[in-house]
Amino acid sequence: MAPAYEAAAKELEPTIVLIKLNSDKEQALSTELGIRSIPTMILFHRGKEIARTSGAMSAGQIIQWVRERLPAAAI
Repeated sequence: MAPAYEAAAKELEPTIVLIKLNSDKEQALSTELGIRSIPTMILFHRGKEIARTSGAMSAGQIIQWVRERLPAAAI
């Protein structure tokens, strides 16, 4: 999923910032965020989780997923 993620990041940034978390190296944070499967994407807006999904997606699916869930003012 890494190539799709990178392509989606290029399309969405700088308005929307995508961040990767290495769950093996950051186990405490993964636990705190409730990540149980990989890949998991969590969408935050103003510091609060507003959406979550697990499973591989194409770049287009990632972009659509983000845009459908963010308030229009944030995009």
